[in-house]
Amino acid sequence: MPETFDPDISRLSAKKRPAVLFAFLFLASFCMVLAGIVGWDAWRARQERLAETTTATSNMSRALAAQAQTAISVVDTVLAGVVERIEHDGLDGARRARMSLHLRNMVGEVNELHGLFVYDAAGNWLVTSLGREVDGNNADREYFQHHLKHDDRKVYVGQPVRSRSSGIWILPVSRRLAHPDGSFAGVALATIRIDYFGKLYESFNIGKAGTIVLMRDNGTLLYRRPYDDALVGSDVTRGPIYQMYRRHGKAGTAMMRSYIDKVERLFSYRHLEDYPLIVATAQSKQEILADWWQSTLTRALLTAAVILMLCGFGSRLIRQIIIRDRLQVELTNARSALQQHNRELTVLADNDGLTGIANRRCFEQALQVERGRAARSGTPLSLVMLDVDFFKKYNDAYGHVAGDECLRQVAAAIRDSLGRPTDLAARYGGEEFGVLLPNTSAHGARQVAERIRSAVLAAGIAHAGNPPGLVTISAGVHTARFGPGQETDPTVLVGHADALLYQAKRNGRNQVCTDEDDAARRVPTAINS
Repeated sequence: MPETFDPDISRLSAKKRPAVLFAFLFLASFCMVLAGIVGWDAWRARQERLAETTTATSNMSRALAAQAQTAISVVDTVLAGVVERIEHDGLDGARRARMSLHLRNMVGEVNELHGLFVYDAAGNWLVTSLGREVDGNNADREYFQHHLKHDDRKVYVGQPVRSRSSGIWILPVSRRLAHPDGSFAGVALATIRIDYFGKLYESFNIGKAGTIVLMRDNGTLLYRRPYDDALVGSDVTRGPIYQMYRRHGKAGTAMMRSYIDKVERLFSYRHLEDYPLIVATAQSKQEILADWWQSTLTRALLTAAVILMLCGFGSRLIRQIIIRDRLQVELTNARSALQQHNRELTVLADNDGLTGIANRRCFEQALQVERGRAARSGTPLSLVMLDVDFFKKYNDAYGHVAGDECLRQVAAAIRDSLGRPTDLAARYGGEEFGVLLPNTSAHGARQVAERIRSAVLAAGIAHAGNPPGLVTISAGVHTARFGPGQETDPTVLVGHADALLYQAKRNGRNQVCTDEDDAARRVPTAINS
């Protein structure tokens, strides 16, 4: 038999050298705790860094939104005054010249203003802040068409356009002019240079890869830092800011990847209170965590160095202990292998090779022991002998291979029907089985036998040569009590149970016969089983 290593010996050796086990567990636990503390501290520092940046970007977006709100409010205040003067005084004669001067003065005094313009109901230029007469028509502009189609008097912040007077990108802010009867009389327009916002946004520190965005709430981009003239007026409804605005409303913060340059950033946005604009600021995730990564890497390297030193010291110590104990482990393993070999031989000697339950030798030894114990204690000893009905016909019909499988299934049904560790099921010979039931009354033994009979029938093994059409068993149950000093050959007990078995066969098979059945007390005659 080949020699194998028994894991039980490994556990035994570990118990014999607690220093090895203690050293290993201590070092492993210490290293895991140390790594866990460093890892947790690094994760906490990362979350704190992200939380600080979230607060900073949120505050910055709030400040930028307030600035944009103020800028447009100032422009709208000027525009509202222009509308009031025109609708009250009109633009006839000298009033047009005074209005032109007023517009130039307002543009000169208000930094946010790029220009002021007044158009009639047909879109023609009536008066401007340019200081010169201009012959043109702006009826095609989006803001003009808005006021033409809507009769409300609210201020309107339109789509960004290139100025026809200067050629630069501007944000139009306009109001509707109305005749006394409320009909459309034209448009008063104030313009803000897009780069006015850029000058302010460039002063904020958002890192090299950060960005600041100003856009209309319909997804039209007005300004983006870093500035790209080609992006002004583009549609960014598929971008992260607009998508976040659609999901979360007027304000929000999230880590997302940019639609334009694919950089992952921490975005914070805010919608203006009174105007259809959104301001957003973002910082690159890589830049936010750059210092954290550097400190975390440094601490990780130091921790790894400490753990390696501890592991090196511990492994050397454990190796010395293992070398000292190796011979003892090998000797113990060899002894265990020999014991295992002996146990396997004992199993082979006591178990039936076909069915896996006890064999006749083991059965007879157990019967001898239990007979002596019953005599000493005065307790009953029951014995069940049973065999398969018409088994010769089964072999003739299905073959010996099927017959062997049938015996295995019957043996399994017998074994599974026993409820106590002291009960013993054995193959007595051929298709005959014995069941030893210590300290069991006649009534209890009959119940066990009936349970076995029912289990075999329930197994549903087809047997065309048996009237029920299934494999069945017949059983004889004998219960003995022994008085003090009474000597009884154990084989006599087997004979009694065997006689009852044959009585069960004479009575029609597939049944149990006990000492209480008068028919079982007659001398059995040979019956073909």
